Amino acid sequence: MTTHGFPQLDPDAITATRNALHAYSRVLGDWLKTSRVRRKHWWHASLRPSLTGLTTGVIHGDIDFEIEMDLRESALSVRTAMGERMWEELRGQPAEELATRVDRFLQAAGVSERPQGIAGDTEAPDVANDLSGYSPEEASKLARALNEVSAAMVSFRAGIREETSPIQVWPHHFDLSMIWLPGHKVPDQDPANEEYADKQMNFGFAFGDESINEPYFYVTAYPSPAALSKVELPAGSTWKSNGFNGAVLLYKDLLAMHDPATYLREFWSTLLSAGKIELATNR
Repeated sequence: MTTHGFPQLDPDAITATRNALHAYSRVLGDWLKTSRVRRKHWWHASLRPSLTGLTTGVIHGDIDFEIEMDLRESALSVRTAMGERMWEELRGQPAEELATRVDRFLQAAGVSERPQGIAGDTEAPDVANDLSGYSPEEASKLARALNEVSAAMVSFRAGIREETSPIQVWPHHFDLSMIWLPGHKVPDQDPANEEYADKQMNFGFAFGDESINEPYFYVTAYPSPAALSKVELPAGSTWKSNGFNGAVLLYKDLLAMHDPATYLREFWSTLLSAGKIELATNR
C-alpha cells in the first residue's frame, strides 16, 4: 500500500489544528534558538521535516537531545542521549503547558540551557490561546502534505548546483521553506550582514495565514527585480503584490493538476531559471 499522494486540505477544517501546531512548533523553536550554535539566515532556529512530522534534529550540549512532533500519532516526544524519553499526547492543550512539561523533563535530565519561552518572544506572531479545536485527523493530513511537499522540494533541490538552505519549517510563520543563494551580494549592503547582503530566492509552502487564508505555495526574491514579475507563469499560478511580492500557487489548484508533483517542480524551476538571469549577477 502506498502512502504517497497530496491529501485534500479543507481550509476551514485545518485552521484550528494549524494554529495549534504553529504554537507547538514555537516550543521546539525556542530550544533551537537557545541551544544551537548560530548559523547564517537563522538556519539554526528552524525545524526539519521528519518521517511523521517535525523535528529539531539532534541538539548537542551537555546532554544531547531531540524533540519531535509526530503529527500522525498526535504526540510530542523528547529523547536524550542517556536513553530517557518523554511522550506527551497532543490534544489541544495550551502551548505554555507543553513548554513547561518539556522544560521540566530536560532540566531533570541534566540539560542546563533554558529557553526564553514563547511568552517572552516579543517578535513572534499572535497565536490563538484556545487550541481546543485541535484535530488528530487534520494533523495527520497536514503531516502527509508536509511529506509530499518536502519530497518534491528534495527532488527540486537535487538539480541545483548553487548553495541552498536546509529544507526547513519556520516556527515563527509555520511555513516550509528552502532558500537558493546564487553567491552574489546586494550592492551597498554590509557583506557581513547576510540577511540584507545575500541575494536569494525563497521557495516555500504555508498552510494559510493572514495574507492568504488557505494553503499555498510561494516564491519570492530578494532583492525583488521588476523583471521577475513579468515572467510567464505556469497555468494556475499568479503574481501577488498585496502583503508580499511573489509568485503564488494555491494548494487546491495544484491538486487539480494531472501530475501535482511534476507540476510543482516545474513551477519552481520556471521561477529559478528566471531568478538566475535576474539575480545571479554582480549588478
